[in-house]
Amino acid sequence: MKVDVSSILKIAGAKVGVNGHVNFKSADFLGESYVFEEPLAVNGEIYNNGQTLTLEARVTGKMITECARCLSDVHVDVDFDIEEYLARDDGSERKDDEEDMILFDGHEVELDDIIRDRFLMNLSGKYLCRVDCKGLCPVCGHNLNEGDCGCEKDYIDPRWQALADIMKRQNEDESSEPND
Repeated sequence: MKVDVSSILKIAGAKVGVNGHVNFKSADFLGESYVFEEPLAVNGEIYNNGQTLTLEARVTGKMITECARCLSDVHVDVDFDIEEYLARDDGSERKDDEEDMILFDGHEVELDDIIRDRFLMNLSGKYLCRVDCKGLCPVCGHNLNEGDCGCEKDYIDPRWQALADIMKRQNEDESSEPND
């Protein structure tokens, strides 16, 4: 989504509306996938604050991701605000106070990368299909929300079996020692 800012570049206080859609098919981040059910709606404005341009917008839409416990699809509302400072790239070296600015060339600002970055920064740590999701059985992988699978609940992963044996022997030794 490109926004033409040529009309506000030299006029402090001038603004231009940002109303449109950004069409992301999907986004992958830290091993998780996020699929968008529809284009994300972007509504806001870019205004000239006298020194730089400021983008203020709200992004809304819907996405699908996996439940962190049972891996079933979770439909999630996307809703976050953006506030970014924009400056034309004049080729000069950036000063320390300009590090947080997003540079653009010409008279148009491309918003797709800005919106994608802000989306990734606004993700929750994990998404659940429901608050009381029971997850998957660690033995057979059955979705426990669909009912019990019948697997033994005291199952110990074979990689931890040696540690469990040591702990069992230690508990037996402690219980067989005479008390004073």
